[in-house]
Amino acid sequence: MLIKNLEQLFHKELDATYGKEEVSSFFFMCTEAFYNIKRLDLALDVNLSITKVEQQPIFDALADLKNEKPIQYILGETEFFGLVFKVNENTLIPRPETEELVSLVLQKIKQQKQKSKPNLILDIGTGSGCIAISLAKNIENAQVFALDVSAKAIEKAKENAILNAVKVEFVEADILLNPTQLFPVGKDISLKVTDKFDVIVSNPPYVRNLEKINMHNNVLNNEPHLALFVEDDNPLEFYKAITVFASKTLNPNGQLFLEINEYLGPETKTLIEKFGFKNVDIIKDLYGKNRMISAILI
Repeated sequence: MLIKNLEQLFHKELDATYGKEEVSSFFFMCTEAFYNIKRLDLALDVNLSITKVEQQPIFDALADLKNEKPIQYILGETEFFGLVFKVNENTLIPRPETEELVSLVLQKIKQQKQKSKPNLILDIGTGSGCIAISLAKNIENAQVFALDVSAKAIEKAKENAILNAVKVEFVEADILLNPTQLFPVGKDISLKVTDKFDVIVSNPPYVRNLEKINMHNNVLNNEPHLALFVEDDNPLEFYKAITVFASKTLNPNGQLFLEINEYLGPETKTLIEKFGFKNVDIIKDLYGKNRMISAILI
């Protein structure tokens, strides 16, 4: 079957759902992943084809896309901060706004004076490991830890750490159960009880159930709700737990970085200030939305 005919089929079946431009992107992501055929290859040779035996993966992908399954899950990977990450239904798909959070952390760390000891960094709710691994890749001598409640997410994050050739120590734990405890006892990690962190960063669940109406089916029907949603009557539950934890486990002048719900910026800032943090700044993303908070423990 000619590749150009497959492309026409993709547009016929999917344009109404996704739009022509996005469908073209999906199609060539598939051809490159399955057949190593890029957009330029087809432009140079319109007679490129695949055999009937080779067709199954791309027809499966077409069926999944019709059911609004995210392309990242179909291909099993995505790009984040210039790195490749494996993803599946147990991990949230990394977003561009979370790349902005990583950039903010890197910017703030570079502004500090060099230390003789490594930066101790903790990522809470690591998911695919995208934040922790990106920081480990870009901060020399950093000692990075990552925590998540999901064993399956940690399994994928460990795979991503190996894929990107960085060392991150992962811990399976629920920040909501005992936020004042450093880490669950008996975990095989190099952190000592007396150690404190220089940086804590998190992109916790923050989407209220009432906001589901604004979300696309490809998110609602595929991505892990555990990593996305909070109850309407307690939307800052994770922020309180993380802030309590950070107030006990950060070094003096330690920094806290959080991705936040754009509608709850002032409330989140007030919460963090109650636990002794100073310079609590709400930071907008590239689209002008309140998306991040940075704070310092004095």
